[in-house]
Amino acid sequence: MTNSSDTVRACVFDAYGTLFDFASAARRCRDALGDSFDKLTTLWREKQLQYTWLRAAQGHHADFWQVTGDALDFSLETLMLDQQGLRDRLMELYLTLDTFPEVQSVLKQLKAAGLKTAILSNGTPAMLDSAVKNARIDSLLDAVLSVEEVGVYKPDPRVYQLAVDQLGIPASQISFQSSNGWDAYAASSFGMKVVWCNRYRQRKERLPGNPDHEIETLAELPRIVGAARQM
Repeated sequence: MTNSSDTVRACVFDAYGTLFDFASAARRCRDALGDSFDKLTTLWREKQLQYTWLRAAQGHHADFWQVTGDALDFSLETLMLDQQGLRDRLMELYLTLDTFPEVQSVLKQLKAAGLKTAILSNGTPAMLDSAVKNARIDSLLDAVLSVEEVGVYKPDPRVYQLAVDQLGIPASQISFQSSNGWDAYAASSFGMKVVWCNRYRQRKERLPGNPDHEIETLAELPRIVGAARQM
């Protein structure tokens, strides 16, 4: 017998690394970056996340656009990449990141199944609006939620509560998807159903929470959610 409290009514997605390929900004600058492309991508992302956590711990919030720029400055200086105009070019490209190949199809399938869909991201409203419109997925989303509404970054529980409040759906009926292990575990600890899209083959975290499913791409999600709706 189906338990209505277990029914998935909404799919909420992390943005960067889950829907949008954060590596695509540097990839489009390979003419300038050369062999430093992979190093810049990795370091930029690592410092971007570190700065969100460190600022939250210090109580000195700055929005994700500033954090992304600060992380890029650190990375360019560390790798001694000082070509004129490179920083501005990379930051502009971050506003129009590529989506992963399966994203549009997956969102269409979820909407056809009657599920609500949303983004819940560290990104600023302006960053997310630009990325969503560039990817032409705005019509496939019921909400685009930014941490700026609560002024603190993931994994603070107040961020996950945003999805509950804005969608009007209990955490237990929301399936949350993230490519970041720490994000997936935090959402699970909060009480959401979680599908960890482990694109980058990360090791399992030693943190509170436990994702319900682990997949390699979002292409597997409609099957999982469909099965959950029939349990």
